[in-house]
Amino acid sequence: MSVKGRIFTASVSLLLLFAGNIHASDVNVLEYAEKTGVEVYYNPLNATGALEKEGHFISFSTAGGIPSVKDEGEFLDGVNPRLEGSILLAGQKYLDNAQDFFNVEETGNPYRIGAILIDPGHGGKDPGASATHKIKGKNIKVVEKDVNLSVGLKLYDRLRKAYPSKKILMTRSTDVFLSLSQRTEIANSVKLGENEAILYVSIHVNASLDKTASGYEVWYLSPGYRRSVIDSKTVEGDQSLIPILNSMMEEEYTTESILIAKFILDGIVSQVGKLSSSRGIKAEEWFVVRNAKMPSVLIETGFLTNPEEAALLADDEYLKKLSLGMYNGLEAFVEHFERSRGFTGVK
Repeated sequence: MSVKGRIFTASVSLLLLFAGNIHASDVNVLEYAEKTGVEVYYNPLNATGALEKEGHFISFSTAGGIPSVKDEGEFLDGVNPRLEGSILLAGQKYLDNAQDFFNVEETGNPYRIGAILIDPGHGGKDPGASATHKIKGKNIKVVEKDVNLSVGLKLYDRLRKAYPSKKILMTRSTDVFLSLSQRTEIANSVKLGENEAILYVSIHVNASLDKTASGYEVWYLSPGYRRSVIDSKTVEGDQSLIPILNSMMEEEYTTESILIAKFILDGIVSQVGKLSSSRGIKAEEWFVVRNAKMPSVLIETGFLTNPEEAALLADDEYLKKLSLGMYNGLEAFVEHFERSRGFTGVK
């Protein structure tokens, strides 16, 4: 369990050190947090912090005498957390009350990402783009379908470990052919719980007649294209509302797709560094994305027609960097979505 400082200005790594006067009734807040899945935030500069779980916060101060406050503005019974040396401590009663609060609030927060579908493009008889380059003295043929699958499997493994309670799926996990319509059919047929959402991530490799073209980019469905995302059978009452509801849901998907694209692009930038360059976020009416009734993005990981970039795409360590960047981006979006209870700016 690491103590995080994303909503405060200072790091609290010192809290991981063991020091100070500890009594039998004291509970190490970090140990409690690791067992219960609670995040701990603390800013030693102003002696304020928070416990957070599933978008719900309990604020506190170690300055003394200030009671903890729930995110609804109510006080939490028990001894306020305090800092002894470099250990954040709290009484068992306080932590029991905190857990009771989080348990109740979890049941009242139905919005979550229930599934993430990874779609490695091409496969089987459809190799996608390919190019042969001399890499480390050998002629190596870089094939898009192979790169897509390698990155997809690495991303799948990371997501499965991070989210055991979510459905982490792949359209293909081996070298098989799937049509574009089959891929979106798989996506649209995933069973979700009430108020659960699914994300669709399609992975591809770019190619160009211009061998100097390079870089990675993330695409989302153009706002100018409109899908039918509302099933009329699920709408009770006035059926004339369906076009309005459909438009609202489509706007929501577009907003979420843009956010996913931004988070993923930022994630790749931080992992790849100067090895390759970002070409930004772009909008297009890709078939594989436009028929998916959910937030969707398509990632172009680089240009295999560029000799330098082809060498990177043939390097397993580089593909690990790409997959980690994608994972970090998706983790950031999931955290944003679930903390905001599904509100991403258009609701």
